[in-house]
Amino acid sequence: MARSTSSTLAPSRAGTSRSRAVRSGGAAATITGPPPFRPVQLAKLVDAVPGGDRWLHEMKYDGYRTLLAVGGGEARAYTRSGLDWSDRFTGILNEASKLKVRSALIDGEAVVLDTNGRTSFQALQGALKGAPDQIDYFAFDLLELDGEDLTGLPLIERKKKLALILPKKSDRLRYSDHIVGIGEKLFNQFCAAGLEGVISKLATGKYVGSRSGGWLKTKCIKRQEFVVVGWTPSDKSRSFRSLILGVHDGGELRYAGKVGTGFDTKELFRLMEIMKPLEQKAPTVKAPRAEVRGAHWLKPRLVAEIAYTEMTNEGTLRHPSYLGLREDKKPEAVVLETEEPIAQATAPAASAVKISNRDRVIYPESNITKGALADYYEAVAPIMLPWAGSRPISLVRCPQGRAKKCFFQKHDAGSFGDTVHHVGIREKDGHEEPYLYIDTPDGLMTCVQMGTIEFHGWGARIEDVEKADRLVFDLDPDVGLDFENVRTAAFQFRDILKSIGLETFPMLTGGKGVHVIAPLTPRAEWPEVKDFAHRLAQAVAQSDPEHFTAALPKVQRKGRIFVDYLRNQRGATAVMPYSARAREQAPVAAPITWKEMETISKPSHFHVGDAKELLKRAASKALSGWGRADQELPDL
Repeated sequence: MARSTSSTLAPSRAGTSRSRAVRSGGAAATITGPPPFRPVQLAKLVDAVPGGDRWLHEMKYDGYRTLLAVGGGEARAYTRSGLDWSDRFTGILNEASKLKVRSALIDGEAVVLDTNGRTSFQALQGALKGAPDQIDYFAFDLLELDGEDLTGLPLIERKKKLALILPKKSDRLRYSDHIVGIGEKLFNQFCAAGLEGVISKLATGKYVGSRSGGWLKTKCIKRQEFVVVGWTPSDKSRSFRSLILGVHDGGELRYAGKVGTGFDTKELFRLMEIMKPLEQKAPTVKAPRAEVRGAHWLKPRLVAEIAYTEMTNEGTLRHPSYLGLREDKKPEAVVLETEEPIAQATAPAASAVKISNRDRVIYPESNITKGALADYYEAVAPIMLPWAGSRPISLVRCPQGRAKKCFFQKHDAGSFGDTVHHVGIREKDGHEEPYLYIDTPDGLMTCVQMGTIEFHGWGARIEDVEKADRLVFDLDPDVGLDFENVRTAAFQFRDILKSIGLETFPMLTGGKGVHVIAPLTPRAEWPEVKDFAHRLAQAVAQSDPEHFTAALPKVQRKGRIFVDYLRNQRGATAVMPYSARAREQAPVAAPITWKEMETISKPSHFHVGDAKELLKRAASKALSGWGRADQELPDL
């Protein structure tokens, strides 16, 4: 193919990626900046504290989940959805930057302590508006240290390393202590003291950026986030009487009741100012007319933390109390949270989903059965969920096998049960649709039981579906071009993206081509991402028209590789890493290194029989840090 075109695409300024080499042991890493954001591990809500010495128990803090990234003389703070809130946590970051480490990625909770030494969400709300020196931080996990990825270590070992790097005497950075066993006793003590509850974690568990089941939470007081969908006027003042609340249930935003307590005068008028530009005439949710008489309806943009005693049979809150707005969580991610029985949550790691018709042949040319496909997905769930979990997905379902009728599915009317979740996403006309997402191995296996072969996902997570966390360029060869052409094109594309500040990795699709993927810190919204991808694809095609094209009509792609940029727009999906494909011989999509790209001979190199090899590769030193890059869209 033609020479590299990177010199023709020099940017007006460099991208913001930082050169880092993460290792899993061995030689020292090159560190020039803080570690990037990575998805946080989440806890399941359960109805009781687990027993036994397998579990260690920590206090459940009443604050904002925060990742602290330290390195290269800098410190940054990220919310659970990847927002950079460094400007709000300057006090914490000033102390974090003094840690005696070359780099670290710490997981914990930003809090404010009241006069009784308890964490106070409402006090934190006040401090975030201009008093960062009042905010402290409880650190409870260590994901990376001095360039070494620690997520594969047992939790108890990660916490030992964490304790060693934190200052011994500090009111700002604190170690989150724990006890092993006797969790029920601790829970009762915490509840009697007016605390929020207990987080229980498997002492031997790895850190997984999803709701894997290794972390559980038990609450003393029921509370969760709700969407503010309107307000009712007060007959005594110019402010509101109550906020009207909604929650996503089955993928639809429904009425969840009203809250009229928990506000002081200052907050009443602050909320009125915030809500004013969000008003709309049409009702945001269906609600009993008598309960919302005189309502001012709002576009569903605000999220509030609400405490309550219980939920009625009608699905509304009893005795709710307002605690504050949550700016770190998007309304689309607000779903109804229900307690899971502790026996179910602590069941053995093997999937509890029963796979029926295991002997049904799904791949007739190779005699691969539904049972074999299910065994593959059960094995790779730990390495697949960090990629495919907690993002809207579309399924390719082939209930009778890949050679029979297959169809895409992205919505669900409830046939998948409780393990497959829904996130309400606004369509162009303003109404919401329930998109599917999974975050546990059982959710993955439920989809397989329902005839799913392929998993395709959005380029954004449910925490903020409007901000992309990756760029995907699908290099799709025309008929007649062999994989050598694709390989050469992939390396050219890597060099082009690197020249404008974007680090990438390749993924074999299991189909015809290769995806060149640039992970992003989720800051840019879809219009900007789509425009960037389109202009880059056009620039590449114009600079080397003999080998590349960005033209959509297939007739214009003859003898060339189509740079498919359309994966980078709102609602578009791309096949997920480790997804099987509904193609002959059951190939799977697999991320690889650029070094491996030099010798692999086809995009269907791996198949469903390679689960053990894929697991081993994902844990290897060469592949640690896949999909992680602290980088934003550069200028073109």
